[in-house]
Amino acid sequence: MEKVKLGDVCKVQGGYAFKSKEFQKDSIPIIRIGNIQDNEVEIDYNVCFTKEFLNKHPEFEIKYGDILIAMSGATVGKIGKYQNDTKALLNQRVGNFIVTEKLEKRYLYFLLQSPLFEKFILNNAFGCAQPNISSKQIEEFEFYNYDNVEQIEIANQLDKVQEIIDFRKKQIQELDELIKSQFVEMFGDPILNPMNWEVKKLRDISNKIMSGNTPKGGDRVYVPSGIEFYRSQNVWKNRIEKEDIAYIDEETHKNMIKSSLKHNDLLITKTGRINTENSSLGRTAIYTGKDDKANINGHVYLVRLNEGENHEFVLRILISDRYREYIRSVCVGGIDKRQLNKEHIEDFPIIYPPKELQKEFTDKVRQIDQQRFEIEKSLEEIQKLQESLMNKYFG
Repeated sequence: MEKVKLGDVCKVQGGYAFKSKEFQKDSIPIIRIGNIQDNEVEIDYNVCFTKEFLNKHPEFEIKYGDILIAMSGATVGKIGKYQNDTKALLNQRVGNFIVTEKLEKRYLYFLLQSPLFEKFILNNAFGCAQPNISSKQIEEFEFYNYDNVEQIEIANQLDKVQEIIDFRKKQIQELDELIKSQFVEMFGDPILNPMNWEVKKLRDISNKIMSGNTPKGGDRVYVPSGIEFYRSQNVWKNRIEKEDIAYIDEETHKNMIKSSLKHNDLLITKTGRINTENSSLGRTAIYTGKDDKANINGHVYLVRLNEGENHEFVLRILISDRYREYIRSVCVGGIDKRQLNKEHIEDFPIIYPPKELQKEFTDKVRQIDQQRFEIEKSLEEIQKLQESLMNKYFG
């Protein structure tokens, strides 16, 4: 085992500066930073370029199994494995790792997700508003490299753990699909409304709909702990992600008291992309914390339903696949970033079956969620094992 620089065993290929006005549809997809999600790479067929360009510039080609890295923005350092048979093109500020015979690609994939590499990115990415890291900087990353046989053994072990993690995630996904099918069976399409339920606008069943604000001073006012401050990256489909949570102090919170959250408030992302599986626009989750212990920034709406309304039922409507299509049809903005205005949110159509049926459905959801909770506990344990192994092999 010897200490090496990543550049000794691997090259980081940067992408090409495509112009958005020249984007096409249904040709060779361009992979941008936003396509790197949850260690995978998504494809947006609305953002493509010509086959002729690929033929002239093969260095920007992305193939099955390639490992990519985000080199700018809030997700700088995030890794994604490209697992699509469709060839793609590498956009600027996305890096592609070109390995030599001294480095197994599966081993590299785990190395790049290690605490050691995360710390390196944190220490070397520069820029306050927009963190950046260059290909040359990434190639300066130092680590102890095993020989190829040991690399394969380590990758095999970590692959087995990853397989269990993926299986648990699949079980959770199947439970989510069960909830979707239960909803459709009981209520039908929430937009087309084939069962002719009463329809209300979201404002008719709410007493507050508003977005938050960016505090004076921006991210300079964030503190190590205090009032949780939710941004769009914290609001996902039916979950609030706290890995990248920001905090504000009590004084800042009081100055933004109008957007202080109450238990069971619905949170909806205001801006973002719309053409990927994890589209950032219109994602909805329920705040389950205590009253007035959290706040939101200007890229998140809060929706406070009237007393007696079924929050879980409304949530299930808003996170349905059919509703995502509806959001795409009403949002405004350019090809890269869209927005939901307050009027859009207020006018959201909500099917309104009898409350007894709503409750019957959400009671079933709670039963399924109990199964989900047990699987998530198991998932958490295996993820701890993975973390332990990563620390063992990569430090």
